[in-house]
Amino acid sequence: MAGLIHSSWVYRASALATMSPVPYISSITSLKRCFSFPSHWHADPHICPVKSFYQRILLPVAYSIVFFLGFGLNVRLLWCVFLRNSRRSNMITYLSNLAVADLLYVLSLPPLIISNSMGDLWPFGDFYCKATRFFFFVNLHCSMLFLTCVSAHRFIGVCYPLKAVCTKTRKFAFFTSASLWVLATAEILPTFYFSHTGVINNITVCFEMVSPGQFKMYFPYGLFLVIVGFLIPSMVVVACYCSVLKVLYKGTTINLNGISKTVDRDWRNKSLRTLLLVSLLFLICFLPYHVARTIYMFVRVYQPANCQLLNTVMISYKVWKPVVSLNCCVNPLLYFWGSGCNRARLRACLWRDRRVQPRVCVLDTGIRS
Repeated sequence: MAGLIHSSWVYRASALATMSPVPYISSITSLKRCFSFPSHWHADPHICPVKSFYQRILLPVAYSIVFFLGFGLNVRLLWCVFLRNSRRSNMITYLSNLAVADLLYVLSLPPLIISNSMGDLWPFGDFYCKATRFFFFVNLHCSMLFLTCVSAHRFIGVCYPLKAVCTKTRKFAFFTSASLWVLATAEILPTFYFSHTGVINNITVCFEMVSPGQFKMYFPYGLFLVIVGFLIPSMVVVACYCSVLKVLYKGTTINLNGISKTVDRDWRNKSLRTLLLVSLLFLICFLPYHVARTIYMFVRVYQPANCQLLNTVMISYKVWKPVVSLNCCVNPLLYFWGSGCNRARLRACLWRDRRVQPRVCVLDTGIRS
């Protein structure tokens, strides 16, 4: 059977060779259309065809859900903070900046929803491609940085209450928030160079990281983002959670310059709830995404010709992208779940419970006298 197939292809090849040039070219063109090979295959035979059947359904649906939930929850959070709170602690300032980052993140999703639903076709031009990728990643990293800031804020308030007085000023909160925005922007700024549009299989696409031929140049920068943007913040969050857990559950007292002071139970539970939620966010949303992203980059650089492995890690990476996007829907829980007052305010906002009076709630300052 194999000999018959081989002789058939040899016969067709010899027949094509005896034809005139025009029918020969048209035959090759029809073969390329049938097999739908990428247009750059003849330039680089080591580039694998990638499977993208899941993108038309999974990513548009998941991003649409994240867009509507994230937009509604973060707008509601900002409305509750700025219109219904006359006093704002530093924790509220950090959570407000986190909500702004999440809001900008979900606003970058509509172009990706349209592009993925059209089979990766990018109709918006090169500059909008760069801008979309930039805002997607800068606000994702801002979310991780502000979550780390929230954890550090709770850690200092619990473990070093007297030193925490210096961090309770509005000037400090403003300086810290501005520094985190500048840091995230500086980290993601090279995206404007790496991300661009390109043509694959006669379709204009927007490369998320970089074009396939430039992955070796992108690889050090990609590892830098994983280490600085995710690994270090996650280690800080875990260290803060473990330290607070040790202080609060080692005993019911903390030491204030040699004076033992009883820890308030509500304050303890509030700090633990906040740190536990932040740790779960890093564990469930950010960790799998960055692991899959790192493996994908390694395969792109060191095993580019292993098409089966490349498709497997690419699908894994793409599947975890909607999961990491869910963090912008969960982050508002840090505000609404942080205290009974805010939980009552959430019920008032969602169910219009007029019996709840959020204005009489006392805002937490993070310090107990």
